[in-house]
Amino acid sequence: MRTHLCGNINESHDGQTVSLCGWVTRARDLGGLIFIGLRDHAGVLQVVVEPDNEIAFPVAEKLRNEYCIRVSGKVRLRPESQWNPDMKTGKVELLADTVELLNASAPLPLLMTDEDGEEVRLKYRYLDLRRERMQRNLRLRARLTGAIRRYLEGHGFVDTETPILTKATPEGARDYLVPSRVHPGSFFALPQSPQIFKQLLMMSGLDRYYQIARCFRDEDLRADRQPEFTQLDLEMSFVEESDVQAIAEGMVRTVFREVLDVELPGPFPRMSWHEAMRRFGSDKPDLRIPLELVTICDQVRHVEFQVFSGPANDPGSRVAALRAPGGANLSRKQIDEYAALTAKYGAKGLAWMKVNDRSAGVEGVQSPIAKFLDEAAITGILEATDAETGDLLFFGAGPKATVAAFMGALRLAVGRDFDLVEAGWRPLWVVDFPMFEFDAEDDRYYALHHPFTAPATPDAEALRADPANAMSRGYDLVLNGSEIGGGSIRIHDPSLQQAVFDLLGIDEEEAGKRFGFLLEALRYGCPPHGGIAFGIDRIAALMAGEDSIREVIAFPKTASAICPLTSAPAPVDAAQLDELGIAVPEKASAAE
Repeated sequence: MRTHLCGNINESHDGQTVSLCGWVTRARDLGGLIFIGLRDHAGVLQVVVEPDNEIAFPVAEKLRNEYCIRVSGKVRLRPESQWNPDMKTGKVELLADTVELLNASAPLPLLMTDEDGEEVRLKYRYLDLRRERMQRNLRLRARLTGAIRRYLEGHGFVDTETPILTKATPEGARDYLVPSRVHPGSFFALPQSPQIFKQLLMMSGLDRYYQIARCFRDEDLRADRQPEFTQLDLEMSFVEESDVQAIAEGMVRTVFREVLDVELPGPFPRMSWHEAMRRFGSDKPDLRIPLELVTICDQVRHVEFQVFSGPANDPGSRVAALRAPGGANLSRKQIDEYAALTAKYGAKGLAWMKVNDRSAGVEGVQSPIAKFLDEAAITGILEATDAETGDLLFFGAGPKATVAAFMGALRLAVGRDFDLVEAGWRPLWVVDFPMFEFDAEDDRYYALHHPFTAPATPDAEALRADPANAMSRGYDLVLNGSEIGGGSIRIHDPSLQQAVFDLLGIDEEEAGKRFGFLLEALRYGCPPHGGIAFGIDRIAALMAGEDSIREVIAFPKTASAICPLTSAPAPVDAAQLDELGIAVPEKASAAE
């Protein structure tokens, strides 16, 4: 039906007769001439229909936005005065010989612009996806996955599928369950990741596995999470951390070169988890923001101000400062807005100090807490933070984890608000993670990565003796403040795996029920192995310059895990439930 794509027509086609198909993006009647913006996935071309064309003109007069048409005619150069530099095809146009209506469009239920709300965009996603922005994003994503496949297959990896219907296992989030009709009362689980199966593939001698896998997690609602998402999964046998990281880093470099024509700086730097938390308050620090948290415990340990001296003298707590360059001109209202932000992350208050005149020392600062600090403390704080005239210092005090959470969030906000985010790409390996995190409320340990991550010590008894200080062999790849990949060397020794289960409160009987097949496989010459998983959605969003992963997913769910397009999830009829042996409580039915 067509000889060319609309967006590919250029000066080299001048004088050629072509046939094009697409959608009307605009139709204007200007003094008898009808101008049509004809769009396909490659771009938009201006089509001109002259009034003396007795066949095409009557059809063109009736065209409206999003009518699907076919046009044939001759390409010609526009007069230079009419060139449109904002269009790839801005120097040419098509003089139509024929205009054929392929399908009319009903009045549009949305504007087909970024002004449309998310709910309406997702309800009519098939229309929203026609837009240039969305076409660009989906095609960029396709180039991304294509580059990944070429790289990994060139390095000996085998694309292997793993089951979608599997067994429920505790991996950090709730499973989506699927009832079995042929086994009443039993359920499959949709995989949160292919973790166990990829380890089994290493035990099977596959050596190098990869898969672009669909994963499912029934997580609490969050702004940029999806109940189903896409993950690049890879696993390697007979490797150390550096082997996996070298493959992953080479892949990321190649993908950015092929898809964006960008050479990432290298080698990627490495930073321990403890250093990242201390300097940036985050295990996924955005290195484009040149601000760091500064510990000032030594400077305030002696003061009578218990809000500072208490945490400063507690090994499990911290007092930290953040310098906002030029922030002394902030109003009290603006400072209070930052305090409200930190409160969301656990701060009980946000102390601050304006440096009006650095050379004046104590006399040059302005702060509600200055009267509680002596000259030595204030002088020490100014020196430790490298404060200058016109700066604003923010302070956080309390348990280390809490201070990291709210001061890390504050650092990001100040960086954005003060226009301090540098251009470019800043990758970072975060390594040397703690093996466990202790939840005082539950009085138990949780795996910081997952329960199959190998500890730094291969000694099971040493691990049991001091789990609080145990380090893992995990590693995350961070890019511009987003974790794009995470992995580890896995446990390949059955006794060490059981020790980890014990510390996580999974006794031998429970471990056998949930992971019996994995523990059995570990007994038969399991090789040392490790891997990493990358979030395809997040990488695509970063590459496309999008804030939300929903903009690079064809048919995403809303933040409340609903699909407006299909009205899923939805009730099913009683007969189907009876067949599955499922009874829905009356309250749940009424809520539907």
